[in-house]
Amino acid sequence: MMKAGVVHAREDIRYEDIEKPKAEPGKVVVKVKYTGICGSDIPRVNGDACHYFPNVLGHEFSGVIDEIGEGVTSVKPGDRVAGIPLVPCMKCEDCQKGNYSLCKHYSFIGSREFGSFAEYVAVPEKNVVKFSDDVDFVKGAFFEPATVALHGLERTDYKGGGTVAILGGGTVGMMTMQWAKIFGAKKTVVFDIVDERLDLAKRLGADAGINTLQEGFMEKAMELTGGRGYDYVFETAGNTITMKMAFSLAANKAEVCFIGTPTKELSFTVDEWENMNRKEFKLTGSWMSYSAPFPGHEWDLTAHYFGTGELKFDDSFVYKIQPLSKIAEAFEWFKTPGTVKGKVLINSEQ
Repeated sequence: MMKAGVVHAREDIRYEDIEKPKAEPGKVVVKVKYTGICGSDIPRVNGDACHYFPNVLGHEFSGVIDEIGEGVTSVKPGDRVAGIPLVPCMKCEDCQKGNYSLCKHYSFIGSREFGSFAEYVAVPEKNVVKFSDDVDFVKGAFFEPATVALHGLERTDYKGGGTVAILGGGTVGMMTMQWAKIFGAKKTVVFDIVDERLDLAKRLGADAGINTLQEGFMEKAMELTGGRGYDYVFETAGNTITMKMAFSLAANKAEVCFIGTPTKELSFTVDEWENMNRKEFKLTGSWMSYSAPFPGHEWDLTAHYFGTGELKFDDSFVYKIQPLSKIAEAFEWFKTPGTVKGKVLINSEQ
């Protein structure tokens, strides 16, 4: 048996004993260290989005290989790993093309099958990526947001030497900015409404930070590019205001990617939409963080650059570390808007 945070109904997540998973053929059992509470977990506990009951959520996790099943060769007990939550079918047209994020018959660790809000989790062999001793387990729980950021960067035809605007100074925004720097950006500018986030962006390597609540911010933003606008614009907040702002910041022939997930209806005026015609910029979206061969170089590069320290981590990314035994209390925090400032991590060893 093991302890887990089990969702039984809306607003009903309990710390209780369930059966420990076994290492079936082709699978591994991970002893979980930390799991981040993702925005998608909140409506599954505090709303009506959970696929079934009882369920064990959690998909942004780090840990140690505890057992391996028959046929597993890429990892061994004791290896330090980060979890990869998507389980694509590998048979549909999208999977055959290597577009695993677009699989229509996928499973997902921590929503469609039991996840890592537990002492142990079982996943397919391909659903873990090893990381070195230079990467601690807290960073290991941030692999998924880091890979989401890199996948978004690569949804454009990104090349070094350009100017890059990042709209939104959350974790994914900070990671996107750093990837842009790692791969040769001439200048990176982060836009947010909180000065502390802009200060953090500069500590992590951004060339400038702009508070979009300040009068004249757009003129200042354009001055940083000599009036041209930005070669690459990455929207990471999913906010109506920043999604429209992306069109104004884009340079002629720019590339714009929406990484953030919108939560409200969005409409553009004729003048706003005409930016795309007149500037001939390319607009695309980004979904999850996978490429061929599965799970993709996004995960290997995250392990590498966290290991070298070039992909920086700041303690302010973490709001609180909460014991698994008090997981219900953590989900209570999200009921009051503005309470949680950063990622909440669940420690499965407490």
